[in-house]
Amino acid sequence: MNKLKTAPILTIFIGGNHEASGYLQELPNGGWVAPNIYYMGHANCINFAGIRIAGLSGIFNKHHYHMGHWERPPFDEYGSAVSVYHVRAVDVFRLKQLQPRNDDKSGPIDVMLSHDWPAGITDYGNVDDLLRRKPFFKEDIQKNTLGNPATMCLVHELRPRYWLAAHLHCKFAALIAHSDSTESESNKENVTRFLSLDKPLPRRHFIQILEFDVDEDADLNLSYDPTWLAILKATDSFTDASKRVSYSRSLLFLIVDSSRICVVLHYMPSRGHSSVDEMSSDAERCDYRPTKEELDHIDRLFNGHFTIPLNFRQTAPPHSATEPFKHTEFYYRNPQSMEFCSKLGIRDLNEILCAQSANGVGTAFYLMPNDDSKQQDNTSAIQSSCTDSEVRICCNYICRVFSLFVITDNWIADNILIVRLFKEFEDGLDFKIDRGRRSSPIRIDSDQLKSE
Repeated sequence: MNKLKTAPILTIFIGGNHEASGYLQELPNGGWVAPNIYYMGHANCINFAGIRIAGLSGIFNKHHYHMGHWERPPFDEYGSAVSVYHVRAVDVFRLKQLQPRNDDKSGPIDVMLSHDWPAGITDYGNVDDLLRRKPFFKEDIQKNTLGNPATMCLVHELRPRYWLAAHLHCKFAALIAHSDSTESESNKENVTRFLSLDKPLPRRHFIQILEFDVDEDADLNLSYDPTWLAILKATDSFTDASKRVSYSRSLLFLIVDSSRICVVLHYMPSRGHSSVDEMSSDAERCDYRPTKEELDHIDRLFNGHFTIPLNFRQTAPPHSATEPFKHTEFYYRNPQSMEFCSKLGIRDLNEILCAQSANGVGTAFYLMPNDDSKQQDNTSAIQSSCTDSEVRICCNYICRVFSLFVITDNWIADNILIVRLFKEFEDGLDFKIDRGRRSSPIRIDSDQLKSE
C-alpha cells in the first residue's frame, strides 16, 4: 500500500486463495488492512447498521482442516504458502456456536460470507444450467466435493438470510427452505438465499446490489458482535499454531442431506458423544453458545461499547514501482491484534507466530522514523508511538549506515535484543550494546558492530 488512494466506500471482505496471505495472517481475528477496508479474519461476526454479518475465510482441503493456523511469512516450509488459506475446523466450530438458543434475542445472521461454496448447495438451484456452463463440475457434484463439505451444516444451523460466496467463477443462485420449527424473528421467510457471482470481466455477472432495511438512526460504524466475542473467549483453548491434528475427541458423524449420506470425522467437542453426564463437573463442555453470564462478562470488558476502533497502522513498507528488486517478505507484529486480544483476554495468534521463530519477523513500518530531512532526531517520535509493555525496534538505512532505537518500558535484557539485531543487520558481525542512561533509548550504530 502506498497511500495514493483510499477506498471511497466502507468495504468488508474475507480471504480466499488469491489474497496477500502473509499480510492477512497478522490479523487472525480481523482488522483494518487499509483505511476503510476491513478484513474478517479466519472467521468472524460483526455488525453494521443493525445488519449481522458473519464470514469464513479460505477454501477447504481435507489434509489441513484439523490443523492449527501455523503458517506465516516467509513461508519457507514446503506447501505453507498454499495451506495458509485452507479452512480450519476450529473456525467452522466457532461459527456453529452462533446458532441461537431458544431464548437468544440477538437475532440470526443476515449475511454469511464464504469463499468456496457449501458442498451440496447445487441441489437447491438450477444445477442443469450450471452444468451446461461448467460441465466439468459434474463429477465433483456427484461426489459432493464441489465446495466445502463442512459448511453445509452452517447453512442449516445458522439459517442466514443471505449466503454469498465466490471461488468457482460463475453466477449461481439457490434457495434453501428451512423447517418452521425454529423460525426466527428477522428471517420470517425462513429461507436462505445463496448467491455466487462471476469474475469481474466484460459480459460477466460479477456485481449485484442487495438492499436492506435499516433504522434511520442506525449506527453506521462497524461494531463487534458480543456473542462472537463470548465465543472467542470461551473457545480460547482451541487456538493453536501447530501442524499437529488438534481435537478433543474423534467421532463419526452421519450427515443426511438431499438423500446423500456423508461420513465425517469430527474432531471438535460434540453433544453426540460423551462418556460422562454433561451436567456433571467432569463433563467436557460441548455447547459453547454463550450463556447470559458470559455475555455479561463481555459487556463489562468492553464497557458496553462495541464499536470497532479505527486503529489501522501500516506494518509493511509501501510499495514503490521504482524499486529495482523485491524485498524478502516479512511477518509483522500487528498492533490491532495486540489490542484486540489484550482487551478480550485471549491468546494472540499473531504474537504466537512471531515468537515461534525470529526468522522473517520484521520491524513494522509505522515504527520507522519519519526521516524526510535525513538529519532530524526521531527518538521522541518513536517514543510517542510506543505503548506500555511493548518493545519497538526501528531501523533506518541511509548510505549503508544503520541506526536502531530500542525502546521499552522495562528495558529488556541484552540477549533478547541480540536476536532481533542480528536479524536486522543480517551480516553476522559481532557487536556490543552501548547502553545509555535509563532515561534515554538504547542506540546501536554500525560503527559499534565490531567486537571489542
